[in-house]
Amino acid sequence: MNAPIAVVTVTYSPGKYLTDFLESVQAATADSAIVIMADNGSTDGAPEAAAERYPWADFLPTGGNLGYGTAVNVAVRELIARREAGEINDEFFVVSNPDVVFEPGSIDAMLACARRWPRAGAIGPFIRESDGSPYPSARAVPTLANGIGHAIFSAVWPQNPWSKAYRHSADMDVERPAGWLSGSCILLRWDAFLQVDGFDENYFMYMEDVDLGDRLGKAGWLNVFCPSSVITHAQGHVAGEVPELMLPVHHQSAYRFQADRHADWWQAPIRALLWLGLKARSELVVACARRRRR
Repeated sequence: MNAPIAVVTVTYSPGKYLTDFLESVQAATADSAIVIMADNGSTDGAPEAAAERYPWADFLPTGGNLGYGTAVNVAVRELIARREAGEINDEFFVVSNPDVVFEPGSIDAMLACARRWPRAGAIGPFIRESDGSPYPSARAVPTLANGIGHAIFSAVWPQNPWSKAYRHSADMDVERPAGWLSGSCILLRWDAFLQVDGFDENYFMYMEDVDLGDRLGKAGWLNVFCPSSVITHAQGHVAGEVPELMLPVHHQSAYRFQADRHADWWQAPIRALLWLGLKARSELVVACARRRRR
């Protein structure tokens, strides 16, 4: 029997979603799986209760609300010794949100896909949203022009040319390389993840998956979309509950991504304009979200 595959999930008061997630994990692979719940300060007791109920699920407090990528890195550091001891799959592991439900065999489908693509550092499944619609989870890395145009106009002009260019590679029917894959569920090759030093911990939330995919690509690895693997994701429910907190974070991460890639002194005016534009858009979308809630 093969060593169990590790599944890392980041919990922050996940409530009812966590049970559905955990119940789906074991059927997602013919081999066994272990789940590491990297907990960012839950107050609902759900991760602790799950650790009591499921002997293959471990509760790992991170020490505070560290952000998504940092919490994953904390769990990975805890898993390295188990990997070296042969207690878990030493080639791949899974990172997933706790509001995901795996279809039966979906982890095995990603593993099979990874073996078809030996340079795949990351494999992403087909993501079905709660209403059954497909989520465009495998896209091109945003350029500065497309990123700015998409950020500014997508909410008010969905068919703008910049958003179209950003989404042009989001073919959800074909197994193929992509610029980046959604971090809501992703199979990662240990060697690739460790080579690029994991998630960039400067991102608290959002864009850490885009950054990871970009850095994997620059390091010579592929990000491969695998439509034969299917999951369901309750996309954006946290952001919808507290838009005044989550939406500014999203815009801050978008700024960081482009600023990191335009860091020369002579590009300071670009960074300044980008910061001003994203701040203005952040304030606009938060105001709109508040009006909708009222």
